[in-house]
Amino acid sequence: MPYTTEHKQKTRDRIVECARELFNRKGFVSVSIDEIMGHAGLTRGGFYNHFKTKEDLFAEAVIAFQNFNPADRWEGLDFDPTRCGKAHAKQMIQAYLSRSHLDDIDGHCPMIALPSDAARASPRVKQAYFDLLVRMAGIFADGLPPLDNPDDMPKEKAHQRGLALTALCVGGMVLARTFDDAAFRNEIREATQALALELIG
Repeated sequence: MPYTTEHKQKTRDRIVECARELFNRKGFVSVSIDEIMGHAGLTRGGFYNHFKTKEDLFAEAVIAFQNFNPADRWEGLDFDPTRCGKAHAKQMIQAYLSRSHLDDIDGHCPMIALPSDAARASPRVKQAYFDLLVRMAGIFADGLPPLDNPDDMPKEKAHQRGLALTALCVGGMVLARTFDDAAFRNEIREATQALALELIG
């Protein structure tokens, strides 16, 4: 009996999530297809029913994070994806720069866990990585207050500031996860979060 479309999609989603966790732990190059499928409870042969190459899977793992809801994975977070503007930007900062995110290696955003891998990856992976960054920057741009004029900020200026705030958040977490000293890791995270929230206002 052939599998239903729903079953195939659930299987695909499971492979993507297992791949993302393993890529986060070990990096793209160090993870094999066999390891990914084993982690998902499946055989290697099933991989090619869903993806042509490991790089295709890498791209899908990055794309999937665009729809990630932190409240589904990390307890105690007040995160409502229907919010917009400043409220959405603020909750994004609080979740992204949370202790839960920092401590959850498997659940890290690809921009934190895999920047070097993405830089060496295929154009499709780079495009997925770019789209994720632009999406995050757009959320921040929509939530940032004007610098001087209370009237509407020019789109180009808002975009620049959104990119800068994204770089602050991602860079702070990349640095924080680099060190073994838990207190210092948390100090970097808290300092980054405090400044990011101050910029949102």
